Amino acid sequence: MASWSESSWSDSLEVLAASRAKAGLTRRLRPRSAADSVVDLAGNDYLGLAAHPAVVEASARALAAYGLGATGSRLVRGSTSAHELLESDLAAWLGTPAALVFSSGYLANLAAVRSLAAVCDLIVSDACNHASLIDGCKISGVRTVVAPHNSPAGVAEIIDAHPDQRALVVTESVFSVDGDLAPLAELHEVTHARGALLLVDDAHALGLLGPSGAGGVADAGLAGRPDVIVTATLSKSLGGAGGVVAGPAQFVRHLIETGRTFIYDTALPPAVAAGVHEALRIARSADDRRALLSARAELTVTRLREAGLEVSAPTAGVLSVLAPGPEAALAWAEDCRDRGVAVGCFRPPSTPDGSSRLRLTLNAGVTDINFARALDAIVECAP
Repeated sequence: MASWSESSWSDSLEVLAASRAKAGLTRRLRPRSAADSVVDLAGNDYLGLAAHPAVVEASARALAAYGLGATGSRLVRGSTSAHELLESDLAAWLGTPAALVFSSGYLANLAAVRSLAAVCDLIVSDACNHASLIDGCKISGVRTVVAPHNSPAGVAEIIDAHPDQRALVVTESVFSVDGDLAPLAELHEVTHARGALLLVDDAHALGLLGPSGAGGVADAGLAGRPDVIVTATLSKSLGGAGGVVAGPAQFVRHLIETGRTFIYDTALPPAVAAGVHEALRIARSADDRRALLSARAELTVTRLREAGLEVSAPTAGVLSVLAPGPEAALAWAEDCRDRGVAVGCFRPPSTPDGSSRLRLTLNAGVTDINFARALDAIVECAP
């Protein structure tokens, strides 16, 4: 039987690291201080609520009342009134009968996809889905077929090729790399006609699209449909942390009783739940912030295209700018950082098509002057 010595396995890791470095895929942590003054077009605080005084105050009150952490899983000691209030208002906002909060959006997606394996024999997953959805498909134990990106016809063809199997279709609403919008109404026509379920990760649409910012599912007129499951993270437009799965009450009960990433994970800290709850209250009436983001998205596309850059069309708060390659993308992002502007740098395997780009996530909390300065830096630093 083969065995590993300490030197041999560490040497293997060094070989892999060298291979990634040669391909321009080295990744490094860059800690930021509380006094960081960089213009942020890399984070996901779309509505600028992470540091909103009312959000911080609500979180501080809960911190003083409950302490630092939840101290246990939701089924042991981790559930608090802060979680219950947040779940109630999330369900009302999303237009679903029930909602369940997790400690991260990643874990919410893992639980939702894996738990639906109990009632599905086939998963149809969009080719550009987020890693959390892909991992959920992998651990579900259910046969998964990858569908062409944003293709209702492709989804229909796959389901029709497996007529005796109960299908689950998995997609994002606004895709996390290029920011393009899924044809949710058309996808639901396909799934509903075939008795399939539709799971939508609304992470990048929640707070930005739909009535009162209720997300892409609501925007498509699908809120509360019994054959639609919604997931989202609470770390983007709501500026906090955590995740949510929303849908029929029977499915939420199923998650509570069988969802491994719910049952065995320490709960979201009550202080975070309370802060997110206040952010939700603000987000529901933040039409001015949504209008500002929409105007800035259009301005960004115009400015960058006039400079000869290839940029994706805006549908919410995510835009991508094509780079010549991974090394060029990394150098571009670092040059922007040196100019005081933070942008995302997306390289394989984060990009499903093997190309590299800068990802810009717009933020309503950035001043007009700083936003204009950021666009200038992106153009002037372009390779």
